[in-house]
Amino acid sequence: MTDAKITSSTVRDDFNSIEAVLHYTRAAHSLGLWESERILIERFFTDRSAPLLEAGCGAGRATLGLWNLGYRNLTAFDFAEELLEQAQSLAVERGASAIRFLLADATRLGKCHLLSDIPSETKDGRLELCHLLGEKLPELGAVITSVAPRFSGALFLFNGLMQIPDRENRRAALGELHRACRVDAPLIFTTHDRNDSPEEAECWAGERERWAAGLQESHLVEFGDRYMESTDGRIFMHLPDQTEIREDLAATGWVPEYTAMRREIARESRAVRAFSDECRFWVAKRG
Repeated sequence: MTDAKITSSTVRDDFNSIEAVLHYTRAAHSLGLWESERILIERFFTDRSAPLLEAGCGAGRATLGLWNLGYRNLTAFDFAEELLEQAQSLAVERGASAIRFLLADATRLGKCHLLSDIPSETKDGRLELCHLLGEKLPELGAVITSVAPRFSGALFLFNGLMQIPDRENRRAALGELHRACRVDAPLIFTTHDRNDSPEEAECWAGERERWAAGLQESHLVEFGDRYMESTDGRIFMHLPDQTEIREDLAATGWVPEYTAMRREIARESRAVRAFSDECRFWVAKRG
């Protein structure tokens, strides 16, 4: 593992790896929405015709789950080209070609991707390359600073927000979603919780001591980061506490409405628990 600091490019490369693509594509084809996700989606997104935005859609697991629930005005984006192609392919296979898939970075929704930044295999028109904060594609590299918000709700599921390195970048993503959504639009996302159990809190107390002594892993960006290797590829994850999330929501114009651990919402199937560990759900409204 490199000593270089984790960056968004690191994370993008990890998600585009063959191991990660296979892992998330299998889940998209066979797992679908978690029961906890379904419960909160139906509770907070009551209008199935309203325009919804899914950030970090990956291979389309939740996107197609939304479609199967009857949500028909869906826009989904990801910055990992390989996963996005899998999502689009699955949508066509499942008769959901009306879903709008975009190649975009959650921290820069107001900018177009330069074609020079896009790998050659995605330049054939299969993926729509544009920003999410305007109605038309501006000149390449142009920035739109004032547009009407378009979306009545947003989702950033399976800890996607926490896989953005650097707190300022996570706040940038929350700010971009705020700009894209209408007033009172709900945002559903998940995180881990460093204080979920005494064991977890004790583990992070030891990690804090390492950071204070300058003995943390050199590639990590900030306290709360983990970078793990598995048979499904490398995974960067930031694990916050509740105070951090509430501060980030307040700093970006979101008002927290609801939070609970997944186990408090629903008992998930064995397949879901094998796919993902415990997490905390958040619902915030756009102020």
